[in-house]
Amino acid sequence: MTAAELAIPPGWDEISPGWMTSALAQHFPGAEVDSVQVALRDDGTNRRARLALTYSAGSGPATVFAKAVDPEHADLVALTSGLYHEPRLFSSGVALPLDHPTVYTALIDEDRRDFLMIMEDVVARGADPRDSTRPMSVEQAAAGVRGLARLNSEYWGERLSAHPDLGWVEPFVAFEGLEYAPLHIAHERLGDSVPAEVLALDGTELFVDVWARYIGTLMSSTPTLLHGDPHIGNTYVLPDDTVGFLDWQMVRRGSFSLDLGYFLQGALTIEDRRSAERDLLAEYRDALRLPSHERPSADDLWLHYRASVAHGLAIWMATLSGGDAWQRADICLAFAQRYAAAFVDLDTREALRSIGG
Repeated sequence: MTAAELAIPPGWDEISPGWMTSALAQHFPGAEVDSVQVALRDDGTNRRARLALTYSAGSGPATVFAKAVDPEHADLVALTSGLYHEPRLFSSGVALPLDHPTVYTALIDEDRRDFLMIMEDVVARGADPRDSTRPMSVEQAAAGVRGLARLNSEYWGERLSAHPDLGWVEPFVAFEGLEYAPLHIAHERLGDSVPAEVLALDGTELFVDVWARYIGTLMSSTPTLLHGDPHIGNTYVLPDDTVGFLDWQMVRRGSFSLDLGYFLQGALTIEDRRSAERDLLAEYRDALRLPSHERPSADDLWLHYRASVAHGLAIWMATLSGGDAWQRADICLAFAQRYAAAFVDLDTREALRSIGG
């Protein structure tokens, strides 16, 4: 049986050695899996597990990472992320010129509203998965922006629209529902740790007048392929300080500013972001593999970067308002504080006015 012919098992415990052998066959020919054990489960909006493998012949990875739909959250994922975007991306075989987990098999079963991905366990490569409570150094953030620049420039403008295997990638548009977030919960948790200007924003102002307005500008400049969700919790750092990106479920097309701003403003402490962001934007611009006439000017890049704070602030104020349903409170607080400070520091409202949002 080839990987393309595999049916999606109903649960992690239902993955047989023969099934896993077929799933790995393209990358590890000759490897025959002898056992599959669930080493760790980490379910969230998707079902996730680390699976430990042994072999009766050949060789392959000692562990793999598996990701599948959680039926309870399928509607939410379909609304905000696109249910099949990540497996579709990795099934396409397109080059992603930055570090990411190797995907061994990506399966989609639309009749069951399900997908399953078997991929590299990057921890086995020495990767250090990060979250907002463990911010990056400026040097690590520089590696991250260089990676995003390589990705963005590979599919900048006509390079994306002309790519036959990416025709399904949707523009980034504002999804519904954020405006109903109970912001008073976020305000109570934040207290006086963020500027009063942020606490004064009600749901309509934050999610419609600021966030949806920014999202509406993403196709007004040259679009590119976006990771779509490159906050620090979807990253890892390798021993040589290379930064890799996980969780490609929100892959979209739109302005570079969403990837660049969302990553940078959340990956650094407030102090490091304030002192280094101009240099890091120059690092991003210099790393763009584009002819000079296609590369955004330094002023244009700075303007769109300032506007991009709208996205991180809205997403993490909404997430913080959800209590502990989606993320730990300490993770949400760190993000909300960083994006709130950037919103004021960078005068995001004025930037939105300047770009016509």
